[in-house]
Amino acid sequence: MRWRKRPVLAAGALLCAAATAGCSSIPADPEGSLEEAREGELHIGITEHPPWTEIGDSAEAAPAGTEVDLLNGYAERLGAEIIWVPGSESELLGQLAEHELDVVIGGFDSTTPWQKEGAITRPYREDPDGSQRVVLVEQGENALLMDLESYFIELEHSGQEQQ
Repeated sequence: MRWRKRPVLAAGALLCAAATAGCSSIPADPEGSLEEAREGELHIGITEHPPWTEIGDSAEAAPAGTEVDLLNGYAERLGAEIIWVPGSESELLGQLAEHELDVVIGGFDSTTPWQKEGAITRPYREDPDGSQRVVLVEQGENALLMDLESYFIELEHSGQEQQ
């Protein structure tokens, strides 16, 4: 009876090894957004929504605002250069869906109607009125989403939560 158990155990071990071999890169980014950011560039769509985001009047003006500061800190942590892409919400979410952008900011809250076009992060802050501020990330880019959210958590725990 012992000889029959060994092939079953061996087959089970092989099955487990094969199953876990494919799990080594979870969460994953099918488009490689996080890896590309670590290699140099983070493409961020920005739409005007003071005080969260302010684009400025000229092409030379650097974006400003609470979310700009937040994403500048994140890019610095990654060692990435931000490529700012200004536009309307609909333009930017279309570009996000086409893999042309990694992140979109613009004062979105957790009830944004754009949740089908982009994945929302966990809230990075709660406003006095109870609305929760979020950032939109390309759908399916789970490694980038989780890394960005871990940055928000680090800020929260360090007492540097965005005001």
